[in-house]
Amino acid sequence: MSAALLRSRLASSAPGLRSAARPTTKTCPQKAAAPRRFNSSSTGGSSSGAGLKLAAYSGALAATLFASYYYVTDTRAFVHRYVVPPLLRTFVPDAEDAHHLGVTALRVLYELGLHPRERDAAANSPSLSTSVFEHQLANPIGISAGLDKDAEIPDALFALGAGVVEVGGCTPMPQEGNPKPRVFRVPILDGMVNRYGLNSKGADEMAIRLRDRLRRFALSIGVSEEEIISGEAGVPVGSLKPGRILAVQIAKNKETSERDQQAIAADYVYCTRRLARYADVLVVNVSSPNTPGLRDLQATEPLTRLLAAVVDEAGRTDRKVRPRVMVKVSPDEDEDAQIEGIVQAVQRSGVDGIIVGNTTKRRSGLNPKGAQLSIREQRALMEVGGFSGPAMFSRTLDLVGRYRKMLDSQPGAGKGEQKVLFATGGITNGEQALKVLNAGASVAMVYTGMVYGGVGTITRMKKEMLEAL
Repeated sequence: MSAALLRSRLASSAPGLRSAARPTTKTCPQKAAAPRRFNSSSTGGSSSGAGLKLAAYSGALAATLFASYYYVTDTRAFVHRYVVPPLLRTFVPDAEDAHHLGVTALRVLYELGLHPRERDAAANSPSLSTSVFEHQLANPIGISAGLDKDAEIPDALFALGAGVVEVGGCTPMPQEGNPKPRVFRVPILDGMVNRYGLNSKGADEMAIRLRDRLRRFALSIGVSEEEIISGEAGVPVGSLKPGRILAVQIAKNKETSERDQQAIAADYVYCTRRLARYADVLVVNVSSPNTPGLRDLQATEPLTRLLAAVVDEAGRTDRKVRPRVMVKVSPDEDEDAQIEGIVQAVQRSGVDGIIVGNTTKRRSGLNPKGAQLSIREQRALMEVGGFSGPAMFSRTLDLVGRYRKMLDSQPGAGKGEQKVLFATGGITNGEQALKVLNAGASVAMVYTGMVYGGVGTITRMKKEMLEAL
């Protein structure tokens, strides 16, 4: 077949081949594309309105949260008196567990900046200011030792409005204290019985904690530790706060024989050596009813030797101004001869003052109104240990007046600085605080009153005092 003939046949069959290879499709007329619709101005207004609502809700939530924060961190809040203490008593039956829970809560809240604090400016009225040991205190209300046994929360306690915070009691070596249970509530009397036995983590650990606290403070204000110790920072070395002082209570170890006077003195001297650098006041505890032989130290001669040893060691503290020394005495040593013996020991040893008093072993007169005690409360009062609560107040008031009179009648009492008295025992309100102050005390201290009255107790007491002045 010639090439020309082949090309002719292929040309005639090409449309068929193209159709088989690529079928033709029916072309449909296409619709015109719908024009894009844009939001109208009315839709934009709706979106803007939703944004405004969200902003309003967010603002309201923020305001609510701030108001809640402001409320619950105010010591005057209703919950701190009428909700938290009853809840603790109800849901934490063991009083010691409740104590630990409260301390832990205050420590954590303080670290987070969520702790209760005194917001009532009137509570810091200059009318409550008083001079103690050359410190101008913002107010004469203190918190007694036992609440903060190991100096874990002194700053959180100062935030509650106290002019004085006493931490401890601290022993030279760590000790567990007495077997549990060892704390018992008597709610109908707003009282407690405890036989803790001076459980303590020891002087070394407390010294480290107080040293670290001081260093953190120095760093926060841009000065050195030595500048604070030397007084150049303008705040008391112990409290680190103007208008406040920190007292550190010291005691002997339970295992130290009460018959070995030198060993006992060595216990107190060791605590002094480790802790005096960080305290405004050292408190020598010779009155705990739960440490064997401790109250025997209140006899004149052994007490004089012990206090003199502490005063001497405190005087050697590497500080520009030495810490003051006080002795904490028992309310059960209430005979004139006993009071006179303690006063003589204070005079001879050079101690600066006395804290009157402590818990009592006695059970008579604790229920003067004849309140009906439950079986559990009756059992609590029968427990071995020291009682604390409002029923102690009349005894405290009487002892303050007697100690003041006895101190002021000593030879040479009118010369030099007057011996200072702090009162503790049964004080729960501003009226009682004023009574002990008028009887001769410089500071009124509370502990059990806070257990039942909550963290707003000090603010409330100061307000009551101002109303009565």
